[in-house]
Amino acid sequence: MATVDYDSSADPEMDLTSDEELEREAEGFKEQGNVYYVKKDYAEAFNFYTKAIDLCPKNASYYGNRAATLMMLSRYREALEDSQQAVRLDDTFMKGHMREGKCHLLLGNAMAATRCFQKVQELEPESSQAQQELKNAESILEFERLAEISFEKRDFRMVVFCMDRALESASACHRFKVLKAECLALLGRYPEAQSVASDILRMDSTNGDALYVRGLCLYYEDCIDKAVQFFVQALRMAPDHEKARLACRNAKALKAKKEEGNKAFKEGSFEEAYDLYSEALTIDPNNIKTNAKLYCNRATVGSKLNKLEQAIEDCTKAIKLDETYIKAYLRRAQCYMDTEQYEEAVRDYEKVYQTEKTKEHKNLLKNAQLELKKSKRKDYYKVLGVDKNATEDEIKKAYRKRALMHHPDRHSGASAEVQKEEEKKFKEVGEAFTVLSDPKKKSRYDSGHDLEDDDMNMDFDANNIFKAFFGGPGGFSFEANSCKADLYLLLIIIC
Repeated sequence: MATVDYDSSADPEMDLTSDEELEREAEGFKEQGNVYYVKKDYAEAFNFYTKAIDLCPKNASYYGNRAATLMMLSRYREALEDSQQAVRLDDTFMKGHMREGKCHLLLGNAMAATRCFQKVQELEPESSQAQQELKNAESILEFERLAEISFEKRDFRMVVFCMDRALESASACHRFKVLKAECLALLGRYPEAQSVASDILRMDSTNGDALYVRGLCLYYEDCIDKAVQFFVQALRMAPDHEKARLACRNAKALKAKKEEGNKAFKEGSFEEAYDLYSEALTIDPNNIKTNAKLYCNRATVGSKLNKLEQAIEDCTKAIKLDETYIKAYLRRAQCYMDTEQYEEAVRDYEKVYQTEKTKEHKNLLKNAQLELKKSKRKDYYKVLGVDKNATEDEIKKAYRKRALMHHPDRHSGASAEVQKEEEKKFKEVGEAFTVLSDPKKKSRYDSGHDLEDDDMNMDFDANNIFKAFFGGPGGFSFEANSCKADLYLLLIIIC
């Protein structure tokens, strides 16, 4: 008689018993998970919910519970997957739809979140939570719309504001964070932008957008080589990242053009250097720090080419871009000194000295203050029409010429107003000669000292000085010797 093998697995009664045991065991794991969830030990709760799912993978509530636990652990993408699996298993599972919507919202997908909350309202029309979350989703959509418009208008502050508001409900949205970080970089708030981008990269080291923002911050801080490395890395992660491609191209072009300008300057080709710096300034108007340096470099070249007013303007542009740029203040101050705009020079040197109290900056400030003080006195050299390095003979010759030109007798036939003006000039000529012909007074005057404050004798008679040159007890008379005077004046001018 043949033997028949008995297959125990085909026994329906035994299968039923096994399923019931698995369900009971799974329920036990779920209950344990609930206990840990209440205790806020979400890691252990997650482990027990996972065990329940392993035993009964078609139970929607287990996925729903694990999704809730993952949300508490801020693992929103995994929570979203569990929520979606829960509602696939049971489309009437209201909590599953709610959790899916919350995950979408936290991750910044307001449209998908809206559909989930609308489904909750179908299942439970009086759900106040669904109504509130729908309002949150609508707000996010509105902030996104406004941010897009503001970005096109280059109103980056408004974009940051919109993203901050959106992130109140979508705190896990990397897209919103990256946009905020990019705008912070464009506003020059580099540490804040770097912080946001770094937070994203800690969670996702392959995020091309965050890598791009890190590079952008370095690029705008004039660390171009490091910036290029980040742009290249961003393009590896996201080959179609157009912003990273453009920034990388601009960074390389800017560096190359700036280095060409520097090379031309060192070789003494100032016109070429000026043109190269000008070309570099057209590459990227958004690169504030690099452009500030380019303006200052062009100002340096401009001063070499004696384009002092243009150099001052370039320094002002550099300072407008970077108010902390000490080199631009120093360059502008020197240009002010060269153009005898001493008050402006003092103002710039004061700014520099307040920032960096070095001995060199103190001396520059003192020198500018001295020149300012000197500029407010009578310029005796200008009165005589001589250079500051004029010799004693040149000073005497200049006095003779100016004294004859302005002597009151020469203008006796003029109007009272003209006579008064010429008499004033005649006295100034005598005063100038009194100071510049006396070595001690001249030295004090050249040093910027007030001669009257130094108790130096400044009493003089312009007519007596005139007599010393032209002799005679009555001085040189233009009325009696007008022809002789005119001839003498002509000789003086020719000589």
